[in-house]
Amino acid sequence: MTTPVNLNRFRKAAARAGAKATAAENRVAFGRTKGEKALAETVRQKAARGLDGSKREP
Repeated sequence: MTTPVNLNRFRKAAARAGAKATAAENRVAFGRTKGEKALAETVRQKAARGLDGSKREP
């Protein structure tokens, strides 16, 4: 006779595998490293300084 199988264990394992796959897709689509975020912020700040520096006083 075989041992009983807990179907909840398999159902939860399948759900975890699906969540991991979704997370991997999101990391590729939306993930940026800390350095990339810092570089983008630096570029944004430089552009803002350049724009503010070229304003005329009324």
